[in-house]
Amino acid sequence: MEYNTQREKIKITDYGRNIYKLIEYTKNVEDRDKRNLMASVIVDIMSQISPESKDVQDYKRKYWVHLMILSNWELDVDVPYGITREETVEFKPHPINYSQGKVIYRHYGAVMEKMIRKVAEYPEGEERDELVRLMAHAMKRDYLLWNSDKVEDALVTFQLQKISGDKLQVPEDFEYFDYREYLKGTEDERRANGTRKKKKKKK
Repeated sequence: MEYNTQREKIKITDYGRNIYKLIEYTKNVEDRDKRNLMASVIVDIMSQISPESKDVQDYKRKYWVHLMILSNWELDVDVPYGITREETVEFKPHPINYSQGKVIYRHYGAVMEKMIRKVAEYPEGEERDELVRLMAHAMKRDYLLWNSDKVEDALVTFQLQKISGDKLQVPEDFEYFDYREYLKGTEDERRANGTRKKKKKKK
């Protein structure tokens, strides 16, 4: 099991770790047009997570600022506002009230389910397919962190489809990675956890 205390600290916790994962993935996309597209979609998803901010003028500018903070200003995209790094240095996240809504699969979390339902509203096309690929990879990784045993790819695909209300399917050419690829970087934490547990038992 990987604990949040062992993961890299997120500068803005409002949006959850799955948004952070999408941003980290987008950093490594080589095609600039695709990076711009994915950044814009992430901003749309962020605005769905805290929709009350839409009452504020230029509310989307705030989400672009948050996007750049979460990426540590390493996301090379065309920001549609004149945002400077200096204005984000003293940023302090505000406390939020957590939703008490029902979550179908707790190992994916409420944010991931919101993202899936939001993407399900997008028209069919390359943009939606790319987001489905990202979410499917993130879901398999989250499932494996929740349950260290191997997970069937078909199960993740089924659960994505169920959360979306049967509106989303993984693209025909999509392939999940081997489970070891998703767990890279977590082996040390797992071994450390096992060592600590053994020491406690000896005592």
